[in-house]
Amino acid sequence: MVSAFSLILGACGQQDDSSGDGGGDGGEGQSYNWKFVTEEVEGQVQYEYAEEFAARMDEKSDGQVTIDVYEFGGLGSETDQVEQLQNGTVEMAVMSPGFTGNMVNEGQVFALHFLLPDSVETTQQILNESEALNTDLREQYEEHSITPLSYWTEGAMQWTSSSEISEPADFEGFKMRTQDSPLILESYEAYGADPTPMSWSELYTSLDRGTVEGQENPIFFIGDASFHEVQDYMTISNHNNYVAMTTVNTDWYNELPEDMQEMLDETTQEMQEWAFEEQDAQNKEWLETIENDDENPTEIIELTEEQRDAFREKAEPVRDYYREEVSTVDGAILDKLEEEIAEMEE
Repeated sequence: MVSAFSLILGACGQQDDSSGDGGGDGGEGQSYNWKFVTEEVEGQVQYEYAEEFAARMDEKSDGQVTIDVYEFGGLGSETDQVEQLQNGTVEMAVMSPGFTGNMVNEGQVFALHFLLPDSVETTQQILNESEALNTDLREQYEEHSITPLSYWTEGAMQWTSSSEISEPADFEGFKMRTQDSPLILESYEAYGADPTPMSWSELYTSLDRGTVEGQENPIFFIGDASFHEVQDYMTISNHNNYVAMTTVNTDWYNELPEDMQEMLDETTQEMQEWAFEEQDAQNKEWLETIENDDENPTEIIELTEEQRDAFREKAEPVRDYYREEVSTVDGAILDKLEEEIAEMEE
């Protein structure tokens, strides 16, 4: 049914000369209508990002560009949305690399725990400036008809759980929900956990019923999705950052008139600062909300550096697994990224 729906949407777009699929030189009077899908719902960072992006493009183009924003579920699951972007049913998407891990092996680099800097600000700087990501990894995605225009953080990742997590031994046999990425599975198996891939649309019910015992996400997502209501603990681990990508269909992007492509690129770069400020505000606000929720009390555990080092020690060998079992370029992108991070942190 999803495939049939995608074909119908694609056919509708082709019948509309104003859909902006690349013909012509732009110009006065020509209009464009694009679809922009996200993995989150209204109020959450990705959706609000897409709405702001659409508003800026409308203003800059004097109404020539109209972007229809779809929240999660509007056009299917996370994996459905990846397929729709690839085949051109939608032109734009905010997606996380975790849902492309079985397609673009190198994108799983973002699943490595304790790789990115502890500072969220420094992490965003890396995402903005890294050649390993913005050139080398981009080329890997373009082989699959996806062009990442930018990478940006939605904040540090934290754990919620039905039992306390403060050392690796607490993960032994623990049923951990993950995205469908081989390296994410490997990362949790390194702690002794039992990782279970699952769409986030199923997660609240699964946590409530004990089908899975825990999950990872930035604080704003934990709060807005109400996961803290069905979990007893939240561990401030900062073990990773949730990285989002602003992506477009490669052929569609390359065929855009030059003025439209430049406007799209300009807006993408402007949105980097906006996205950082938005996630920062939402994460701080939701932390306070969770801390003060007496109706659904959640014990918050903030790991010490010594405790984080114990997890870091378990996570470090997974980088070799990435190089040897996952990477198709012998870990070259990871190696370059590690060098860039080291230089920036000096």
